[in-house]
Amino acid sequence: MADTRRVITGDERRARLGVRHRLAASARAADAEEVTDALVALHATDPASVFLSVGARLREVEGAADPVTGLERALYEDRTLTRMHGMRHTIFVFPTGLTPAVHASTTRDVAARERASLVRHLTAGSAYDAAWLKETEELLLAELVARGEATGAELGEAVPRLRAQYLYGIGTRQEGYQSLSSRLLRILGMEGRIARGRPQGSWNSSRFRWTLAPGLPDPADADAHAELVRRWLAACGPATEADLKWWTGWKVTDVRKALAAVGAEQVDLDEGTGHVLPGDTGPVAAPEPWAALLPCLDPTAMGWVRRDWYLDPAHRAALFDRSGNIGPTVWWNGRIVGGWAQRADGEVAWRLLADVGAEAGAAIAAEATRLSSWVGAVRVTPRFRTPLERELAAGE
Repeated sequence: MADTRRVITGDERRARLGVRHRLAASARAADAEEVTDALVALHATDPASVFLSVGARLREVEGAADPVTGLERALYEDRTLTRMHGMRHTIFVFPTGLTPAVHASTTRDVAARERASLVRHLTAGSAYDAAWLKETEELLLAELVARGEATGAELGEAVPRLRAQYLYGIGTRQEGYQSLSSRLLRILGMEGRIARGRPQGSWNSSRFRWTLAPGLPDPADADAHAELVRRWLAACGPATEADLKWWTGWKVTDVRKALAAVGAEQVDLDEGTGHVLPGDTGPVAAPEPWAALLPCLDPTAMGWVRRDWYLDPAHRAALFDRSGNIGPTVWWNGRIVGGWAQRADGEVAWRLLADVGAEAGAAIAAEATRLSSWVGAVRVTPRFRTPLERELAAGE
């Protein structure tokens, strides 16, 4: 019997990307919540990337597209967006309504392993044990009840136990003393008991205050896996099993069960079998030509493990660091065509790695101007620096 699966070409995938990732001008979003919902999650290991990812996708409202005020409101006042650990032990910003599914499908098991590891290290490398750790947690949480929010340093002052040290990595090259505070705060955050609040300093600061987290619903594991896959396929389909396994960090068996649970349909891609949501096999009309300057770790650049349909393999060395983190990228019509950086004087400098013509050059220059207009006096240096970004930042 002949294979009747639909073939979805690279051109179609790039058309979907421009529309569904809110990158074409006609598809841009009104606010940070709309952007995050469309992308499922914003990489937040580098705090500045969250704002830059949103800013690249906002349409102009009353002559401005400034993501800072609206994103801070969503994160720290309305709490419609939540910063938390998610897939692959990485911090993301999620729509708050999606956080129970993320926690149940991904974070909860990791948190349990991290807690067990801390208890092992604590008891092996100090006089402290699990009971002492539980008492310490109760003191920390009580302090947050009293204060509302506090930095790690403030909590360490109020709860001296948090400054306790233990010998880590006994008998290995990594042997050395570590303090309890940062590791315990991270685990409590992964468990959904505390949450990162407003940072100290500017919007690109990584020195967060901590606050108590609201209780989360606890969906069944299977339902949680299916919900996350449903949302991801809506944003990133078609994609392969390998893409989804990489993005989630799940076992392949969990990926396959979730694909079956949502009734995913198979299609043919250049790299093999892809998956889309039921009824999503039809063509998507290409939007108008579009340009974008996306930050390091942007969800569009990091959405798939197999990237040849939007990234020339010859450009990887310039745009990625040695750990596989992508730096700031320049896009034209669904392809990465260069990189950009902010220099010390605030200039947004960019360089093309492919010849894309005068129309593209003008559109990219306009995006650089738009970015500069709202970043203003803030200086952004990516946490994960790449060869091209370093060259551009240095004025080379």
